[in-house]
Amino acid sequence: MAYSSSARDFVALSDLHPNLARPNVIGVVIGKTDVRSFPDRKSIGSERYTFNFTIRDSPTYFINVNPWGREEYIRSLSESFRVGDCVTIENPLIQSKEVEREEKFNPVTPSCYKLLLSENHSVVKTSSCYEMDTKLLSLLHLPVKDPQDYYSLGDIIANGQSLDGKILNVLAAVMSVGEPKYFMTSDKRKGQRCEVKLYDETEMSFPIVCWDNESIQLAQTWIPRETVIFASDVRINFDKFRNCMTATVISKTIITTNPETAEANILFSFIKESAQFGALHDKMEEQSKESVGLETIADVYTVEQLKEKALQSDGKLEPVYGIIYGYISTLDIDDNASKVIRNRCSICRFIVNEMSNTCTFCSDVASDLKSTFASFDILVDLTDHTGTLSSCYLSDCVAEETLGCTVHEFLALTEDKTTALKWQLLLERSKIYFKLTLAPSWRTGLKVNVLSCKLADLAEASQSLLGKETGNKIL
Repeated sequence: MAYSSSARDFVALSDLHPNLARPNVIGVVIGKTDVRSFPDRKSIGSERYTFNFTIRDSPTYFINVNPWGREEYIRSLSESFRVGDCVTIENPLIQSKEVEREEKFNPVTPSCYKLLLSENHSVVKTSSCYEMDTKLLSLLHLPVKDPQDYYSLGDIIANGQSLDGKILNVLAAVMSVGEPKYFMTSDKRKGQRCEVKLYDETEMSFPIVCWDNESIQLAQTWIPRETVIFASDVRINFDKFRNCMTATVISKTIITTNPETAEANILFSFIKESAQFGALHDKMEEQSKESVGLETIADVYTVEQLKEKALQSDGKLEPVYGIIYGYISTLDIDDNASKVIRNRCSICRFIVNEMSNTCTFCSDVASDLKSTFASFDILVDLTDHTGTLSSCYLSDCVAEETLGCTVHEFLALTEDKTTALKWQLLLERSKIYFKLTLAPSWRTGLKVNVLSCKLADLAEASQSLLGKETGNKIL
């Protein structure tokens, strides 16, 4: 069969064969690798460049594509599209694939062929055929493997090291997406790494690591606790350093975001229920001082000690409650009130959706019984003589106590008075109670909630920081 558009006819991927002259094909990109180079056998001392991408034009058919050429051409072509884009390819070379050798490193496809592209003969364009795009884009949510052929995270952990080095499929929800980390290898090549934490009904935290730029960019589009992925052909390893099982995205891997399958729908229901419960639990804990018990917090830390403690925790740090004798070094309350005040649900105190002004976590409560109220939600930097903790939460009741005014009183202040209030608090030595947790998806990797912030007794602060016997201890 052939697809048609006003400009040209497209041959279905399933109809391709080596004797077909100058075909045009169209498909949605479902997988893509980074650019790599190989020594050019025909020109000693020079290199040829390539990358692999996989396109799909039907629920049952997809094919691998390999462009080859000069560095400038290959890098420019690679940067012209991403996973999820629709592309048209004019005049590719259709070649039989060596199944055993090629599928060791490339995605397994139902096609007996692969497409080769060259700078002189082939053209790749992002498709502007909107009618076709709608049909193609729906293919992005269909896994390339049997939707029932996957391991649960609990199964992987239960099988343990017997799965070390195995290639298998995983269906899971995204718990958090880490910030990309960039580094230089020993042979002066640039590298990157990004770790995503997955969860399902059987396990609440399982790491999957991305080493290539393409999968890292895809991961950055995932929304924690809302996105489900079906990752086909990921490599499972036992991480000796962390003493746990991990998954790694490799060149064979194709990741389907938010798959439309019965199995994924069950997982979607689970994450909705767990998000509802988790959000309520977290907010009740954060907003209830009684649950924290400030009088029970006695450990004094420096910023440097906290960062070292987090660094040495191997990603398994329990919440840390403590005291910092420092000061607020950033407090942007005189810029724009909308940046520091948000609406919360009167029932669960969770921040509501800004567009609809409704709470998504009290879905079981009748809408006429729910209301919202304005609340502080401020990001501040906390600094002492050893360093700074950036983007710490100063919110709700704690913010009112720290600022010395309610939200309504704050909104009534003139610009001059708001600025004056800011400078009453900035750079003043304070006794700051806090709760610190690891948060890989947060920009600093740490989430710090301020539980209390009041001007410090200078003698008490000095004695504590000098390690004298004051009832507190420096850890």
